[in-house]
Amino acid sequence: MSAAWIERAPVAAREYLAGRRLDEVECIVADIAGVARGKAMPASKFAHQDKFYLPNSIFLQTITGEWADNPSGAFTEPDMIMTPDYSTATAAPWTADWTMQVIHDAQDQQGNPVPIAPRNVLKRLVRLYREKGWSPVVAPEMEFFLVARNIDPNQPIIPPMGRTGRRAAAKQAYSMSAVDEYGKVIDDIYDFAEAQGFEIDGILQEGGAGQVEINLNHGDPVALADEIFYFKRLIREAALRHDCFATFMAKPIEGEPGSAMHMHHSIVDLKTGRNIFSDEQGRETDAFLHFIGGMQRHLPAAVALLAPYVNSYRRYVPDFAAPINLEWGRDNRTTGLRVPVSSPEARRIENRLAGMDCNPYLGIAASLACGYLGLLEQEGPRAECLGDAYMSRDELPYNLGDALDIMSESQPMREVLGDEFLDVYEAVKRNEYKEFLQVISPWEREHLLLNV
Repeated sequence: MSAAWIERAPVAAREYLAGRRLDEVECIVADIAGVARGKAMPASKFAHQDKFYLPNSIFLQTITGEWADNPSGAFTEPDMIMTPDYSTATAAPWTADWTMQVIHDAQDQQGNPVPIAPRNVLKRLVRLYREKGWSPVVAPEMEFFLVARNIDPNQPIIPPMGRTGRRAAAKQAYSMSAVDEYGKVIDDIYDFAEAQGFEIDGILQEGGAGQVEINLNHGDPVALADEIFYFKRLIREAALRHDCFATFMAKPIEGEPGSAMHMHHSIVDLKTGRNIFSDEQGRETDAFLHFIGGMQRHLPAAVALLAPYVNSYRRYVPDFAAPINLEWGRDNRTTGLRVPVSSPEARRIENRLAGMDCNPYLGIAASLACGYLGLLEQEGPRAECLGDAYMSRDELPYNLGDALDIMSESQPMREVLGDEFLDVYEAVKRNEYKEFLQVISPWEREHLLLNV
């Protein structure tokens, strides 16, 4: 462990390598889908290389591996300069040798942040807040399913086998016994997280069969997005060790709840260090209501980022603990925007719309963008929903195509997220949607083949 850059790494990374020889470094960046792209190199080479290059076309790659057309014209694939953010250095504890991962920032050849890189999109939002004297704080919740290995996409997803020899059962929310059914996977998740220096606030059984929720502590949006990016990989690796898959699909199993990435938001005044959502007497402020109002007005234009795939919209159905509205309410889980019970210092708004399938950088950026616009517009929300919000009016797009239409036409979202990014994002998602529409589903074969 002689490389000088190690001394700039977090404590957990240094402790992981204490007394050991580092073998390899994975240099990674999140693409539009949140998939890790990059290259691995020997640790000795990484120690003497302060940057490397990747083509900017990685941000035009779809989830299927195809390539979207470049909205800016020529597809020349110029190289980006990838520079390591040593504060993100963390272990890859599931590997056979001693390996570290380091997230890299993407810059063009003039040294400017690449505007279509998801991590840069989120950094842009944080910078906009700071220019107004605010610091956004987020606390994400991650839901996912542990499922039986599925090597044939034509077969439905089924729950994993638990330690009792039975398939995991649904409708066991908060059951400790249900969590114990796949305790070995959970143990590895804890061990991997500890090795990587991540603190888990809590793990619980959700309502679906084999569905788990992990809560993270509140903090800086970019740092938390980095953690979720890393967590998705470590959870998948922990599951594979025990002959099952972990999936972050929004709706992997028919008839079961979907998986969300609920996001809790608060804003700190940089000068005073106080939560701007509470006044000195602990009461709700106008800024709090303005933030909610902005989310109600602008979230329809952000749905394509919070629900990025055709499967995402299967989660937006009544009575499956998923939001299908833009109502807000205090301690009301039927609303898309919930105000949790808290002290005045911790007053926050919970956005329940995002699916766990979203890119964490883009999901957090989109949600923060809506609140930021509300703070600028200074308009309050509609009246609080005091009853069952599932009975409220429909306000959200029902499919990816409609969501992309609303997003592309929103000038406020373009101003805060950037024209170039939204154009590339739309191109990638239109390509994926077109591919999906070319696939004939079992439902169509069953009901239309002989009946129409």
